[in-house]
Amino acid sequence: KKVPGIIVSNDNITYGGQQGVRILINGKTTDYMDMSSILRDFPAENISRVELIQQPGAEYDAEGSGPLINIVLKRNVKLGTNGSVKLYTGYDNAPEYGISGAVSSYKNKINWQVSGGYRQASWRDDLYLERNVKDVVYDQATVSPYSPVTMRLNGGLYYYLNEDHTFGIDAGIINKDSERISSNSTGIIGATSSDVLLTNNSFDRNRKTVNVNPYYKYDDEKNKIMLDFNFVDYNNDNVNNLFSVGDNSIAFNDQRYIQNGNYQIFTYKADYKRTVNDDFNWMLGAKFSDVSTDSELQSYSHDENDSFVFDKAQSNRFLVDEDILALYTKVVKNWKPWSVSAGLRWEDSNTTGTSTNPVATRSRNTSKLFPSASVSRSITDNLGANVSYSYRILRPSYNSLNAFVYYYDPFTFEEGNPNLKPEFTHSFKFGLTFNDQPFFSVSHKRSTDALFEIVSQNDLTAQTSRSVINLATRNNWNLQAFAPISFLDNLDGFSGFIVNYNEFESEELDPKLDLSKWSMTWYTSLEYEFPWEINSELTGYYITGGLQGQIEHDWLAGLSLAFSKKFMEDKLKVNVGVGEVLNRKFVGRIAYDNIDAVITNDWSRQDVYLQLTYNFGSKFNKKVDKKNSSKDIEERIKDNN
Repeated sequence: KKVPGIIVSNDNITYGGQQGVRILINGKTTDYMDMSSILRDFPAENISRVELIQQPGAEYDAEGSGPLINIVLKRNVKLGTNGSVKLYTGYDNAPEYGISGAVSSYKNKINWQVSGGYRQASWRDDLYLERNVKDVVYDQATVSPYSPVTMRLNGGLYYYLNEDHTFGIDAGIINKDSERISSNSTGIIGATSSDVLLTNNSFDRNRKTVNVNPYYKYDDEKNKIMLDFNFVDYNNDNVNNLFSVGDNSIAFNDQRYIQNGNYQIFTYKADYKRTVNDDFNWMLGAKFSDVSTDSELQSYSHDENDSFVFDKAQSNRFLVDEDILALYTKVVKNWKPWSVSAGLRWEDSNTTGTSTNPVATRSRNTSKLFPSASVSRSITDNLGANVSYSYRILRPSYNSLNAFVYYYDPFTFEEGNPNLKPEFTHSFKFGLTFNDQPFFSVSHKRSTDALFEIVSQNDLTAQTSRSVINLATRNNWNLQAFAPISFLDNLDGFSGFIVNYNEFESEELDPKLDLSKWSMTWYTSLEYEFPWEINSELTGYYITGGLQGQIEHDWLAGLSLAFSKKFMEDKLKVNVGVGEVLNRKFVGRIAYDNIDAVITNDWSRQDVYLQLTYNFGSKFNKKVDKKNSSKDIEERIKDNN
């Protein structure tokens, strides 16, 4: 939330009105993982810095259409054995609590660290939908509280053979269990009649992510070699029951869906960087990813004997195998006051999807060059300018490719689209920096075959469905301006605004889709130290309104406040805070074709929390060297290529 322009709302991450923000951890992709669980329960003390990369260079995957957020983790920087214990409690729709701990050691040439945690969270995500189907009004309300339990265990072992050679391995497991019941009420109001259908939707869901990452690093300041292998196994199992409650006047056949999915990702990566001198370096590398997914939907319906019977027509199994080979090279050259970088990445992807009902196989091959470039110039000692360009690809998610139909309630469902194509985006940006920090920029993105989430309505069945399609084009213009705030002693922070324009259009749809909207986001983040060394943090934002795909929404606002204080010679830290102080719901509208609907999304807000962190162990730092320099513990923002 403290990264300039990043808005976190209802677990969704956007950047000043732009969707498609991708999260990396130590430069590695987190696609196909349960990122809401990973980020919500990630120990902040393990984070070295957070990088916002708006124009990724050739060394990064070409995947994505929005900015990258790279979370760089710390290695142990203290001699001896150190650790921490954290206790957490709060209220967010219901009481929540958690405990976590971490221990690390650095002795001789061996560095190891272990951390783990348990968290009982609480959340609510309610959806209200009012729509017209010819002359009948459907008033739908879904109330969905849930309290997931997350357990995690992470570890790392690093061996420093000598000053230049490092061998290491990181591993972790995250398990999340969630049982909840969503209550749905649908009022059907006609000119001469009025009915209500009451249903419950129960979920028993388990998500487990296992990650293993061995690597080798050679660094003699002139030459840097990194060999990296990463394995991810992600399992998502879900049993979903949709059934009527009470004495309904509308007939409804109870449904059961068993949905199990397994994703395995093997990634092999090699990078080489040559630093010729302070003004010139070049790099090259290769990466191969092998992804296999297995998603199965088993559908059951109630029969006259009050038992569930397998429904083969609505069941399916979808297998996806995808391999991506990438090669890249990049050159960086400085001619004071100029700095130029240019890179070229080639990616070849082969995707094969197989469904069992009906039996069908679809293959897709994409082989493309993805250039990127950046030119910077120092105008004065403090002021600089930058122009950059990148070309990127956004591949459809595996979930959106699955030919499944998934019901939220009797009248609302989503379905996959196995015919999706990748989206390609040209991105241009001009920016100004002050003391190497961005404060003004203008950017433009144009996407072809844009992936777009569309909502449609069947007037005969009165059902609405959501799926992803390929649009003809998407255009985005974005203007940003940020400035530091330090007019008082002990006050530090920044404030700024982002003006954003989104345009979606497709003449292939009937009727033609042509949506456009200007929006403005104001954002601020402040830190102030009160007497007695009490630190405070405040983050806030205001969005005038905008487009989220097909939905045109009203203004949004958020405000979060936190205080912290250290005791016992800084060993004990106490944090208290309140999030989403402003009680503002998401209100939007869809007016397209035969749909006239008002959507209200109400989630947990005004949550309060208390956190106690106790640190123990040695306070002696290792020698600062090229592998653990002081800049590694500073939060920074990458704004160039």
